[in-house]
Amino acid sequence: MEEEFSHLPVMAREVVELLLPVPGGMFVDCTVGGGGHSAALLDARPDVRVLGLDRDVDAVEAARSRLARFGDRATVVHGGFERLGMFVERHGEGEKIMGILMDLGVSSAQLDRPERGFSFRFDAPLDMRMDSKQSLTATEVVNGYEEAQLSAVISQYGEERFARRIARAIVAARPVRSTRELADIVRDAIPAATRRRGPHPARRTFQAIRMEVNRELPNLADGLDESVHVIGPSGRVLVLAYHSLEDRMVKETFGRWAGDEDDRRVPAKMPVPPPKPRPLARVLTRRPLRPSTDEVAANPRAESARLRAVERLAEIPDIPDIVA
Repeated sequence: MEEEFSHLPVMAREVVELLLPVPGGMFVDCTVGGGGHSAALLDARPDVRVLGLDRDVDAVEAARSRLARFGDRATVVHGGFERLGMFVERHGEGEKIMGILMDLGVSSAQLDRPERGFSFRFDAPLDMRMDSKQSLTATEVVNGYEEAQLSAVISQYGEERFARRIARAIVAARPVRSTRELADIVRDAIPAATRRRGPHPARRTFQAIRMEVNRELPNLADGLDESVHVIGPSGRVLVLAYHSLEDRMVKETFGRWAGDEDDRRVPAKMPVPPPKPRPLARVLTRRPLRPSTDEVAANPRAESARLRAVERLAEIPDIPDIVA
């Protein structure tokens, strides 16, 4: 299974470098995939253990195989990072969580296996589930959503300006049974002058439907919220994002933890707001790190990656008011 689930870890060197200064303890690889990031970290840090999570059962099997050489320093379980706190409580064995990594990319193993239904490059059933045990598939989204709902998904998650035209064309062509059929419908719905340039015209729509099927943005919001409460003082949270919606959410969340999102300017004659809450973290990457040109040449799918990191601040106990 490891060979079938081959997946190059994106920006592995940068990830390890960001985690080298962190005190020893347990690190959580929230999207363990084929185990590449975890293996690199375990090789570089003999003083840490890794808990790997993944929604894809094939990835779990592959990661267990790849990380078997580390013995009890590596534990891999099936599940999503939106329930990070539960998995840490269940499998963390009481250790401090000092590092958390979320790699939000779709793996090559998922994209390149036609039966998974992620790609418009193959003719396959409409699936797109990262967790094959969940009930919602791309078939239900494409054939079951009302036109307005489908248009909203394509517009919001795909940032597609022709979302209404595409949704109307999909509804008119129902039932849509395969990825190739869907790709052709999307292509024909987009004006000819537009579809002659740039990437495949169905790329944004496929991205949007995949994100809807897997609840990617809601799960990311939940996972980030869990991570800031799970991570120990001086621990670090790293996120690899691959498109603007994810990266924007990560940037804004990290900024909120650091107390950067509110400059406290108050209009005249307005009540003074309460003091800003104490920052939870400090941002380590004011601008996201990007893959090197050498890495992009070796792995073109890494090109859109953006790596951001924060460090959890030490807990400061509340100081009681002094009574005069």
